[in-house]
Amino acid sequence: MKAFSQVIFLVCLINGSLIFAQNNYPQNYFRNPLNIPIQLAANFGAVRSNHFHMGLDMRTNSQENLPVVASADGYVSRIKVERYGFGNAVYVTHPNGYTTVYAHLNKYFDKLDEFVKEKQYKDEKWEQDITFSPNQFPVTKGQLIALSGNTGGSAGPHLHFEIRDTKTEECINPLLFGFNIPDGIAPIISGLYWYDRRFSTYEPGANGIAVKKAGNVYTSNVIQVNSPSISFAIKAVDKANQGFNLGIYDAELFMDGKLIYNFKIDKVHYDDTRYLNGCIDYPKFVRDKMSIQHLSTLPGMKLENYSSGSGGIINLQDNEIHNIEIVLKDVKGNTSRLTTKVQLTTNSGKISSGDKTVSPNEGKTIKTDNAEINLSKNAVYDAVNFNMSEKSDAAAVSNAVVLNNSSIPVHDYYTVKIKPNRKLSNEEKDKMVIELNYGSDKNIIKPKWNGDWAEGQFNRLGTVRLLLDNSLPSVSPSWKDGAIVSSGSLRLKGTTKIGDIESFRAELDGKWLRFARVKDDFVYVFDEKCPKGSGSHTLKVTTTNTAGNTNTQTFSFSR
Repeated sequence: MKAFSQVIFLVCLINGSLIFAQNNYPQNYFRNPLNIPIQLAANFGAVRSNHFHMGLDMRTNSQENLPVVASADGYVSRIKVERYGFGNAVYVTHPNGYTTVYAHLNKYFDKLDEFVKEKQYKDEKWEQDITFSPNQFPVTKGQLIALSGNTGGSAGPHLHFEIRDTKTEECINPLLFGFNIPDGIAPIISGLYWYDRRFSTYEPGANGIAVKKAGNVYTSNVIQVNSPSISFAIKAVDKANQGFNLGIYDAELFMDGKLIYNFKIDKVHYDDTRYLNGCIDYPKFVRDKMSIQHLSTLPGMKLENYSSGSGGIINLQDNEIHNIEIVLKDVKGNTSRLTTKVQLTTNSGKISSGDKTVSPNEGKTIKTDNAEINLSKNAVYDAVNFNMSEKSDAAAVSNAVVLNNSSIPVHDYYTVKIKPNRKLSNEEKDKMVIELNYGSDKNIIKPKWNGDWAEGQFNRLGTVRLLLDNSLPSVSPSWKDGAIVSSGSLRLKGTTKIGDIESFRAELDGKWLRFARVKDDFVYVFDEKCPKGSGSHTLKVTTTNTAGNTNTQTFSFSR
């Protein structure tokens, strides 16, 4: 990732208030993309599962179909239509070198919506990723470009808004551009933790410290540690004025008045957003749903210029009491401070690494009798004592292979190989899937075969096994077969025994019909392809699941 541009803050004291001006980004160039005051449900850099939140989530008063307008003059340079992620999204490129992104939309403005629809019918494909030239869809500041919604990976009606550098496609913190969002609340600290950095932060893990609050100043008792090499982490949120838990923008760690570590979340590229897992206590996040951010750099965390200082590792060379100060700020400059003291009391000795330790920046292959995992040099953020084992599984065509545990993150995709527990025919191999169970969910893929070994790639740890799937996917209609449909849409609920519906095709009276994928359902909103009074119709639906099994179903209805 390219270096962060430095944001220079001009600070002046007027009537006892701090005023912050960000010099590197145009102020008030971009307007609010909604016609209601901005209220944030999430900010840039907030902790999410396996990624930083890369924009602002703007509340739409729990409603859909609010007008979304262009934040500045420019042109629609791209749209996306996808099941998860952004759902329906519009990208507007501006002449000042930035691109704004508007996501989870229900509908594009009429001319653009018509263009996308024609492309979908021409391609006979609902999902789209279309780029445009500057003269196709020019827009002016404040022009309607879409209606807000709840599509894609959205968990409730809102608008996701981003500002990107057009050339690098790096996402920039939109709050640096001068949006008028009242905020007089300093970050709230609820926990402090220390780690023995002679070995991995994953084992033995975090040591919690009780924190007391007095105004915007937090304190704790003297922290007595048994290691000469430690680091800290903080549990905190930024509330702004609107009640939602927002992410921390800026954190500084001082020991005896010297800056040891600082992070500031100004700019992140989507290629680097997964490094979030190396900035937090990932086991705590997975097991306890707690967002604890390290005030140090893990050895495999390579997000450039996210942090500064000496890396956050504190080396205690005596038994004296040392002063610790942690300073948290939001973009508006609202500040909280935590002051405490630390003292080395005893030295418990260092835990040695075993032969199955996976270290950052070193690839590793680990094997059992019937399985193998290949981890790249970028796989881990901190050392992992990697435990891999097999256990019998009556429901599978292999042993269940335990890949360490799901509370340890991996940065990129690894390859896992599994050997079946019996000889398989070619037909059986063709109907095989690999299931990864990581506790909160499952990921099921079709493997590649290398002789008698099934191979697959995943980017989370858990338990993997081979499953034979001869079942058919299916859809069930929201109407009775042959009935008159008076509602505004057709809805089909998709079902699979194992895996997912990977392919869906609907034909109305022999012609492709545009169904949108809404989570596990498929929805067609009636249009000119099937108007009222058009009589009886036959709908043929063909679905294919992860294993490659295909099912064709036929339904009828009248309009």
